[in-house]
Amino acid sequence: MFPTPRTGRMLTALVLAAVPALVHAGSADVALQVATSAAEPLPTDRLIVKYREAASLGVERSQLHRRAQDAAARRGLRMQLLRQGALGTHIMKLEQRLGHADMRQLAREIMDSDSTVEYAEPDRILQALATPNDTQYGQQWHYYEARGGINLPPAWDLSTGSGVVVAVIDTGYRPHGDLAANIVGGYDFIKDTTSAGDGNARDSDARDPGDYASFGACGLFSPSHNSSWHGTHVAGTIAAVSNNGSGVAGVAYRARVLPVRVLGKCGGYTSDIADGIIWASGGTVSGIPANANPARVINMSLGGSGSCDTTSQNAINSARSRGTVVVVAAGNSNANASGFSPASCSGVITVAATNRNGGRASYSNYGALVAVAAPGGDTASGAANGILSTLNSGSTTPGSDNYAYYQGTSMAAPHVAGVVALMLSANPSLTPDQVATRLKSSARAFPATCSQCGTGIVNAYAAVVAAGGGTTNPPPTNTVAEVESNNTTGTAQVAREGVTIAGSISSSSDTDYYRVSINAGSTLGARLTPNSAANYDLYIYSSAGTELASSRLGTGALDSLGVKNNGTTAATYYVRVRYVSGSTGSAGTYQLALD
Repeated sequence: MFPTPRTGRMLTALVLAAVPALVHAGSADVALQVATSAAEPLPTDRLIVKYREAASLGVERSQLHRRAQDAAARRGLRMQLLRQGALGTHIMKLEQRLGHADMRQLAREIMDSDSTVEYAEPDRILQALATPNDTQYGQQWHYYEARGGINLPPAWDLSTGSGVVVAVIDTGYRPHGDLAANIVGGYDFIKDTTSAGDGNARDSDARDPGDYASFGACGLFSPSHNSSWHGTHVAGTIAAVSNNGSGVAGVAYRARVLPVRVLGKCGGYTSDIADGIIWASGGTVSGIPANANPARVINMSLGGSGSCDTTSQNAINSARSRGTVVVVAAGNSNANASGFSPASCSGVITVAATNRNGGRASYSNYGALVAVAAPGGDTASGAANGILSTLNSGSTTPGSDNYAYYQGTSMAAPHVAGVVALMLSANPSLTPDQVATRLKSSARAFPATCSQCGTGIVNAYAAVVAAGGGTTNPPPTNTVAEVESNNTTGTAQVAREGVTIAGSISSSSDTDYYRVSINAGSTLGARLTPNSAANYDLYIYSSAGTELASSRLGTGALDSLGVKNNGTTAATYYVRVRYVSGSTGSAGTYQLALD
């Protein structure tokens, strides 16, 4: 969304060969980069014109656009209707791109010369907001660490996002093995075939073919860049599959992701994004099949410089009217979010980014319009200090599944979108305004400096409780107590799926085993929640005592594992809780959920 340091990407307009280039907003290594300043939107070749309904009745299309075309002709440019937008707008295309100031002037001239025009504005090009870093697999500190995390583990005892659809308006998605099961529906809204990169214009295939571009492809002297797989990374943070024995967990891992592809190799047009917002929320877009899976939450980790435009605001208003919560990234330009869109639009939840220490990330935008902050990471202090999520190994076209650390407000926003999904799963009756109010009031204080970053760091557990999750989704009643002695596999306590065991570690030499039988084809999931002052590890063993999986996170962290029985008959597994450090005895409590 924003153009400065390089850490992320943006989206806002179109790109023509003879103009500058694109930018990404972020902080460190940028994939797409523009030759303009952070405060100047990218050049575009499109205008959005909205005619007054009554004034345009009975006017032939050729005459309806005549004055707009005359205004362009006075500049020696030809302009024609490209298509009509979902808001009754007319998308007009010039034969070449103009700088933002020139486009705004042309829009003013059109409005001044034609009283039937309700408004006219540049069709800005936005871009994604995060920049990839070295691929590695590590721990998701951003969920559970006391300083920089969002206090997610206890929230999972109240809600996992079941029943909620979250739209990710981005570059599309890859059918990653740790994500695909939670993908539902989707649509590709990119009208321009060159930007789309998939050989066609709009269609029902929201898969990301790669947003790579060669030198000069996005404007004169625009740098080349590899594919970011940005939408796949964002979607994984929201709803990567959990308890499957591999990969990462999503914030709302039982929610569903609706991929809406609006960003191609050179960013995405505001008009396409607006149509995507309306369609994702259950609205009607001419020529597009109805959305069978309307989203209660929209995540937009994208943007560009300039205050909120009328088209974006109208699309957001339309989505909100259907009860959809809109979460957006504040931007990565270390500037006031009031100068960026859609971060400055009304009715959205604008999210700033914090680092692992809980302070404002160096690249993050800020300001009075920011609602809350969430972990965005800081890979400058080490890759593992970024946000780990699902990705693809291909540098241009799709390769194999993998995982990577990214940083940016693009990574912060999906944390919040996921928490909103947890809230709505716990209490579906909440309105967008009620969600925003309870999300902000439940945020925790910043442990480090984060001026103008909203009310605090989003607190997943407190947000779900504030939503009504503490009463509407109480802890399961099928909780059983640990029965000693269970220090060996031979004395293991017999347990079953669907129970939560209330256990304790009596001393530093204590260890607890639980025996569980799993049907063929089923998966055993185990989640260990220790007390906040303890570090206990979690293991799963086969009936022969072979270690199949383990989780060894830090103090107070939730350990989560899953093992599938690929055999043809039921099999026995042993789940072990092992002491590492911290409290024991009456204070050494834990909960072990088996599902």
